Amino acid sequence: MLSVWFRVIRIRFLLASVIAVSVGLSLNWWQNQSLEVFEAALTFGGVMALHASVDLLNDFWDFKRGIDTKTKRTKMSGGTGVLPEGLLQPSSVYRAGIAFLIIGAIIGSYFVITDGITIAIILGFAILSIYFYSTKIVDSGLGEFFVAVKGSMIVIGTYFIQSGEITLESILAGIVVGSLSSLVLFIASFPDHDADKSKGRKTLVIALGKKRAAKFFWVFPILSYLTILIGVFTHLFPIFSLITLFAVPLMIKSAIGLKKNYDSVDELIPYMSSTLMFGRITGALFVIGFILGL
Repeated sequence: MLSVWFRVIRIRFLLASVIAVSVGLSLNWWQNQSLEVFEAALTFGGVMALHASVDLLNDFWDFKRGIDTKTKRTKMSGGTGVLPEGLLQPSSVYRAGIAFLIIGAIIGSYFVITDGITIAIILGFAILSIYFYSTKIVDSGLGEFFVAVKGSMIVIGTYFIQSGEITLESILAGIVVGSLSSLVLFIASFPDHDADKSKGRKTLVIALGKKRAAKFFWVFPILSYLTILIGVFTHLFPIFSLITLFAVPLMIKSAIGLKKNYDSVDELIPYMSSTLMFGRITGALFVIGFILGL
């Protein structure tokens, strides 16, 4: 049963939030040579709880709306399959999603008390957007935008908790992480295009059409790398941040594979995986760049 819950929580995708928090911590470490361990641990716990919440609620609503019964499930798309296979009750998944949302809110409330209105604004945005993500937000075509903002706010919020300020460096680092997170969601929505469209969703792929969307893929990594380059050349990031460029071959492989196979689910799977790998490796190298920059 535990393995089923890990599956519905999409445990391996939580790494995106781990990287986002780590970027905020490493940026603070590079700038201020300080680390509040207790606050860092609480930040990890709160962010992971909120991430688990959005994944659980997304699975619940996709099942209730009949989307997951129309998609071809892969390891990267089409939902977890837990509810269509009857492995858990929909009500249990919904309650677990709300429970994780409450846990994240409680941890966030601690930081509201200790750090003030800035965290209150970030937390309020997180709670509302998580609850309405799978219905109002996605139906409005704002899914990719939400994920980008979410990733950015994790970095900015983590840095603020550690340092007590929001800086241009933390905003730029947030843009890097947010763009990478959005890229993974973007490519994973190609196989779900028909099912999403039939149920009223408005993903970026639906808005652009698959062929044009395949060309739009480049926007996300270019934005991330352009932000890193600007940060390095303006001395807002250490020069070691350029080690993120080692992931470029993976990005090129994914973009070319998407262009050739955007309409074939089976052929697209390796390139969805390489896109996920590109995002994770780039994020991890970004963290390492700050640590090496000391």
